Amino acid sequence: MTINTNGSSLTLSLFAMSLLIDYLALCWFRNNPADLHPSKSFMWKTVGFYLVLGMIVEFLIADVEGILEVLLRTLMAFSSITTLLLVIKKWQYFQQLFIAIFICENFIMVLATATEGLYFFLVMKHYEYAEHLSIGIAVLLVGWYLAIVAYILRQAFQFKMSLSLTLAFSYFILTYGIPMLFMDM
Repeated sequence: MTINTNGSSLTLSLFAMSLLIDYLALCWFRNNPADLHPSKSFMWKTVGFYLVLGMIVEFLIADVEGILEVLLRTLMAFSSITTLLLVIKKWQYFQQLFIAIFICENFIMVLATATEGLYFFLVMKHYEYAEHLSIGIAVLLVGWYLAIVAYILRQAFQFKMSLSLTLAFSYFILTYGIPMLFMDM
């Protein structure tokens, strides 16, 4: 953070931090992404963080090919969100929706990375149920992620809960399932 004589850099940094906190509140089922107004640079920083974190996670559980999978997930996320917004004719919400999902996904990925670290630690300590614990946490994180995406869609567009959950599950399959399937070919 830099401070110049008029304080505008400090003001922008505080605004960005406040906006990040508002977006993270979505992970706890608070706020409405349609009420948040991010800048384009905030969006690109979010995508950059997503790419870096995704590659770290892939290196922990896969290999160099994981880079391609992360890029495919990003492309699928962009395509899925774009398609949804074009179909429902709400393109003006692209930045809010894209950032809302990516910030929450970044949060879940940080927790997933910590879970991988915990798993490694437990394996090194020869804990008998390390794999069970790791899988249990992963299932919990995926369920939480689906609930977050459904919440974001419901808040932003007043969808019914059933439609929101269906779209969240579809989004998950498109952004994780298809790239994983592609990588297995």
